[in-house]
Amino acid sequence: MLAFKYISFHYLKYFFIILISLVLFLVGFDYMQSADKLDISANLLLIYLVYKTFFAIDILLPLSLVFAMISTKIFLIRSNALVSFYSLGYSRVDILKPFVVVSTAVILLFIFLHSVSNFAHSDEMAKNIRKNAQYLSPTRDLFFTYKDKFVYFSKMLPLQESAEDIRVFSFTNNFLKEVLVAKKASYRGDSWHINVADIITKPDDISFDSLGIKVTQEKNLEILQGFRPKMLDQVYEGKVNFTIKDAIDAYSLLKEQNINTDLIKSSLYKIFVYPFFVPSLIVIIFFFVPVSVRFLNVSLFSFGAIISSMLIWAILFALIELSSHKTLSSEVGILLPVFILFLIALRQWRRYRLAT
Repeated sequence: MLAFKYISFHYLKYFFIILISLVLFLVGFDYMQSADKLDISANLLLIYLVYKTFFAIDILLPLSLVFAMISTKIFLIRSNALVSFYSLGYSRVDILKPFVVVSTAVILLFIFLHSVSNFAHSDEMAKNIRKNAQYLSPTRDLFFTYKDKFVYFSKMLPLQESAEDIRVFSFTNNFLKEVLVAKKASYRGDSWHINVADIITKPDDISFDSLGIKVTQEKNLEILQGFRPKMLDQVYEGKVNFTIKDAIDAYSLLKEQNINTDLIKSSLYKIFVYPFFVPSLIVIIFFFVPVSVRFLNVSLFSFGAIISSMLIWAILFALIELSSHKTLSSEVGILLPVFILFLIALRQWRRYRLAT
């Protein structure tokens, strides 16, 4: 228990130091690169920097956990604390447990934040502030299918949960039956509410004897049950950063309509599976480190461990991007690499556990 508390404290200390340093570097570099484009008020600039900070944390948190383990292990070796723990009867697995437990706990907290905050949308909002001087730019000319209907929104405002110039085309036996035309719609409860709409109905038989097209006016209509504004914006514009709720709702909805769900699965795997490469990589690196500085060139090991970690992280990140753009399946691009790292880590763990 003494070793667990001692190692966990130093691990968390190095984790926060490294994470803050990397985030400040990334946000500062982005600001210097974009300063000439940020001709906005001071409060919008501050919000922009906050969103970029969230985005940087989202990207760099897994890598910071690995770097913190390397830094903590070097500290334990230089201070001879590692040799002392082994002399007291602690095994290698006992020393490794704090790293695995703490990193897993941080990752679970990270996943929880994805479910209750706008981490997933931070980069999108920052780009909108830089480009349009507002949090969310309206989505224009949105055309999509829903069950047996085709729907068109001239402009949708996800933040205000409203849309303008709506057209809903209904078909019967592959023939156009009626068209709903409305100026505005707002999302309330679980559906889109329209105060007043014109219903244009086409006769089944168009001839000289038919009554022709009929136009009626209806009030208080409810359409598109379950299609939340942010889900519409992301699914039908091909955006890849979903919150957990958006992703699960979108997956269920698209699955019901037999629409390809690869993009949604990729987002879910990115949230739930990808971060867990960290404990596996920690286990793999941990067992390559000698117990004493006499058997270790600290500078060379630090350099090699950091480069190796960055290389693995970069490969995983590139595979995620390929999966998000449907170049690779999400199972091959995300699940398989993380599973391979887990198998290697499990082999290392079992090998040294049996040896102690």
